[in-house]
Amino acid sequence: MIETPPLVDQYCHGVLRCELGLGTFEAELAPAAGPPAAGTTFFDTQAGFAVRRWCPPLLGLEPHCAPARYLARRRELGPLESGRRLLRGAGVAAYLVDTGVPGDLTGPKELARTGGAEAFELVRPELLAEHVADTSGTVPAFLANLAEALHHAAAGAVAFTCGAGAGYPAALAGAPGPPGPGEVAEAVGRWLAARPKGGTVADPVLLRHLLWSAVATGLPIQLHTGAAQPGERPERADPAQLADFVRATAGRGSRIVLLGGYPYHRRTAQLAAAFPHVHADLGAALGRSGARAAGVLAELLELAPFGKLLFSSGGRRLPELHAVGALVFREALGRVLGGWVGEGAWSWRDAERVAAMLAADNARRVYRLDERG
Repeated sequence: MIETPPLVDQYCHGVLRCELGLGTFEAELAPAAGPPAAGTTFFDTQAGFAVRRWCPPLLGLEPHCAPARYLARRRELGPLESGRRLLRGAGVAAYLVDTGVPGDLTGPKELARTGGAEAFELVRPELLAEHVADTSGTVPAFLANLAEALHHAAAGAVAFTCGAGAGYPAALAGAPGPPGPGEVAEAVGRWLAARPKGGTVADPVLLRHLLWSAVATGLPIQLHTGAAQPGERPERADPAQLADFVRATAGRGSRIVLLGGYPYHRRTAQLAAAFPHVHADLGAALGRSGARAAGVLAELLELAPFGKLLFSSGGRRLPELHAVGALVFREALGRVLGGWVGEGAWSWRDAERVAAMLAADNARRVYRLDERG
């Protein structure tokens, strides 16, 4: 058995505070553009099967029990107690929490209390821009207030996380460098004039300005790649579109962490191998692939230096997804590294050293968590 230290979950969301019915719970398992196929549910996915394998024992049930029985037990315990058992059963020591996600979700402090861990904040620059736009009537006021908001956020957050679905890969594909001041002012003017109050950022020039402003703070930058949002063109999330941007950011002081990646995970690993300041995520690739997680992990380990790979659960809204991400990661790690030890290719000492790097040590170094005490 490969021993790992308590995990650092480098990317997750808070969890829902409310009780969920069967249909609502299923919909949270696998974001999709529509309902499941006739005669099936969203439990009929790798994520759904992984929840049925790993989560029932944490609530006192047998593995693979029927979804209805599992949810009845969840309701019996209540959302607070079931969340506490699921999160603590994952063995996570620190959460890095994206606070820019809508919904009645636990914040970093509440998630930390429930999970018996530390928690740190990840900030979305596009959300800062939306808040600033609501109170800035002119282009100069917006740009000045945005710069102040980014500076303030950088003082408290451990990284900027550039939201899934915001369009960053596509915005950077043809123009990876920072836009000029005139170009930015024109884009801001168009956006302020056209957006309804609370409207989201979609202009590619403004997205590039936000990203390069975040790079200038020196904090790590997380970029979502891989699986597209429901209804989007899949190639929009291909990390290959980020190659010119990561090349342009070399030597700027910020580390780039490519989140997700699956099903393009080999490309994120290749980028991590090619650029000293680029790292790749292990999270969504393993959580989405479920029973095939060991094979996906082995592919990542074929391509990227071991010091460039960081665990995350990618857990969102359901504490089950936080738990599954962690437990699937540990099992896959044990199967892959333990197999190599059994074949004589690795020693136990080296396997446990690399396991510790992937589980926690790399994330603590990249995000300087030990300096935040």
